[in-house]
Amino acid sequence: MAATFPDPRPGTRPTDEAAHPASDRASRVEAHGIDHIADEERHGHPRQLFSIWAAANVNYLSLVTGGALVLMGLSLWQALAVIVVGNLCWLLTGLLAVSGPAAGAPSEVITRAMYGVFGNRVNNAIVGWLISVCYFALNLAAAGTAAFSLVEKAGLTANTTVKIIVVMVIAAVTLAIGVYGHAMITRLYLPITLVLTAVFAVVAVPVLAHTDFGHTPAEPLSGAGLWSALVAGVTLIGAGPLSYTTSADFSRYLPRTAPVRAVFGWTALGGFVPSVVVCSLGACAATAVDMSNPQTGLEQLLPAWFTPVFLLALVLGTIAINALTSYSAGLALQAVGIRIRRTRSVLVDGVAAVSLTLYGLLMSNFLDTVSNVLQLTVVLLGPAMAVYATDILLRRNRYDGPALMDETPDSRFWYTAGFNPAGVLALPAGVTAAALCVNTLYTGPVAHALGGLDLALPVGIVVASTLYALLTKAFART
Repeated sequence: MAATFPDPRPGTRPTDEAAHPASDRASRVEAHGIDHIADEERHGHPRQLFSIWAAANVNYLSLVTGGALVLMGLSLWQALAVIVVGNLCWLLTGLLAVSGPAAGAPSEVITRAMYGVFGNRVNNAIVGWLISVCYFALNLAAAGTAAFSLVEKAGLTANTTVKIIVVMVIAAVTLAIGVYGHAMITRLYLPITLVLTAVFAVVAVPVLAHTDFGHTPAEPLSGAGLWSALVAGVTLIGAGPLSYTTSADFSRYLPRTAPVRAVFGWTALGGFVPSVVVCSLGACAATAVDMSNPQTGLEQLLPAWFTPVFLLALVLGTIAINALTSYSAGLALQAVGIRIRRTRSVLVDGVAAVSLTLYGLLMSNFLDTVSNVLQLTVVLLGPAMAVYATDILLRRNRYDGPALMDETPDSRFWYTAGFNPAGVLALPAGVTAAALCVNTLYTGPVAHALGGLDLALPVGIVVASTLYALLTKAFART
């Protein structure tokens, strides 16, 4: 495990479809669900993880969140600093990914080690399935917004009926990728990354040409107000990487011998680099145009001929991120204990997400929804990520994949009546501590005492991680 990053070994990357096992070929619907991936079916190279995460993070939502930082009253350089700090949460996403090759199982199964067989079903129902569906809907709404503009530019009226059709078409394409599964994602995401990189490189030229690098708000923030905005901004940006408590889903097909540093590094870089770049473009654009309506604002900076290309790229990027989300949500639904094939579970997720999307687009303000959802979900996602990461470190990433598949009372992960007290106590404690510190949809007592400072993200992570480590050691001695 002492290999350096990036892993230089040649010859491990498949060069054609025949190099993949029959259970994981892009031309076939993936055969596996939450079951264990045997060693003889493992293949690929950690570097493939970079394009998977990069394609998913060159998207409209990143532009929206980047622009929102300036709208919150931050100067450009303060916003850029917040973007870098918030995206450091991708280090946690990278850490969780290393458990995939070790166990040959998805995150939804590996977390049985943290919560027990029954406790993990509850965890997957909320952290795995419900949160994934909410993010699916949020991103689908973003793609729909861009697609509606394309419809208008084509000379059609984007009325309610047209909007419903557009959302359903985008969802159908997204779900098709999720249904085909891992190999299709691996095959498609490198060209998607290249296309999106080229488009956003063109976008960057007029955006940077119009950027006011000395931008400060008319009434600069200071003192407690400034700190509140900075912390809220980090939370807003960090919510993205923290939502991927399922990064092992996309690394589990890698050989058991895949270098840990390479799996960690390519995953983290794949999320960090594009997220920083695209969020920064959103922040820069906000110094030149009104980003309260990001799409309309950016169109003022782009050449007229390029606007449709840009809108198509926004839709493509959102499809990429949502295909990952729908894939993981499908696995989560299986891990809840529902006996359903992965292909059908993905479709169930799609129906739920489309319903939420249409509500978000037709009944509420999109930008407010984005900000509130992203900031509030960290109350749950921060502690969940912390427990998972802490378990990897405590176990030194040693997971017995076949043993994790055993859901009987004889399982090593049955613990007490199907619940691991360490995880079952640490996660709610972290969530409770974070909830007391929130200042988003409501103001918690801690935030109120601190003058509105929202410390939900760091407090939730620290409490959950510390308590899980202490309880794990305590119960190990009993």
